[in-house]
Amino acid sequence: MRGFGFSKFKPNQIPKGGFDELLKLFLELLNYTSGDAGEALAWLNELDKQYNLTNDDYGMGDFIDELKQKGYLDEDRQNGGFNITAKTEQSIRQSALEEIFGKLKKSGKGNHRSPQSGQGDEKNAERREFEFGDSLDQIDMTQSIHNAQVNHGIGDFMMTERDLEVEEMDYKTLTSTVLMIDISHSMILYGEDRITPAKKVAMALAELIRTKYPKDTLDIVVFGNDAWPITLQDLPYLQVGPYHTNTYAGLELATDLLRRRKTHNKQIFMITDGKPTCLKEGTRYYKNSIGLDRKVVNKTLNMAAQCKRLKIPITTFMIAKDPYLQQFVRKFTETNGGKAFYSSLNNLGEYIFEDYARNRRKSVR
Repeated sequence: MRGFGFSKFKPNQIPKGGFDELLKLFLELLNYTSGDAGEALAWLNELDKQYNLTNDDYGMGDFIDELKQKGYLDEDRQNGGFNITAKTEQSIRQSALEEIFGKLKKSGKGNHRSPQSGQGDEKNAERREFEFGDSLDQIDMTQSIHNAQVNHGIGDFMMTERDLEVEEMDYKTLTSTVLMIDISHSMILYGEDRITPAKKVAMALAELIRTKYPKDTLDIVVFGNDAWPITLQDLPYLQVGPYHTNTYAGLELATDLLRRRKTHNKQIFMITDGKPTCLKEGTRYYKNSIGLDRKVVNKTLNMAAQCKRLKIPITTFMIAKDPYLQQFVRKFTETNGGKAFYSSLNNLGEYIFEDYARNRRKSVR
């Protein structure tokens, strides 16, 4: 008798020995230690004491030796510690991609589609009759032969122009994105680590674009009292600082970066947990963390309006639940004509991917 047998599932939550299992845990710990290999290994040792991750055949010393042999660690001979390598940085990004966007199906060409059909670059599900000027590779030969058989019969087979059926093509466009990450001190206040999920989402998005949409561009901007660009390689080491939140400076830099991109589709994603509290006036910083400062808010809203005039939508991912902060985000979004998501840390990656994919289907001309 055929059928299925079912048994109780007993999940193994803690990895038990072996290089691959320990590597996954090591890469995860590096996100929390901002790329500090020595601290991550110290945490791993503590976990090993508590959960017996290693065994008599494969110890923590074997794991460290294998990390060095396989190019994940370099010895810091000056300080007597370890540094992670470029291979480790890429592995952290890939791990973040699998964790956050793991449900995505692989596809061949990684360029997005626009709503416009015609003589484009990528096939879609629509069909139409052949017209003068259509290329031969657009013709659906199977369906065209079927049409000829229906129209003329099988005995005296012939095919005319009217039998030909063409597959519609979508135009593929390029998208330039700036991802803004708030690194103000509030990102680690109140016992909640908000910077690590934001950093992991940034690494996942960067790896997604690099592998699936290689013709797109992604710039990453961090903002505290000031704003500055960082590279993909800097992401694992990103930390918050004793900063206020200069949203205006972040938007100004993001806009300047997008001006240099020769693409029609441009967008800004901003991950933040709080209100703007800082401006830079010459060499002086104007700061006010109490309530919503009118001077700071109005200048930030003016920058949002400027982005709208430049046809740069801003999507804000708000990871705070304070009603007055959400009210500011609604006003900011209305001024820019963009979108806002009031996201928890758990579904931040899902929201960002969905919005990125949706925006890629729009073509601004």
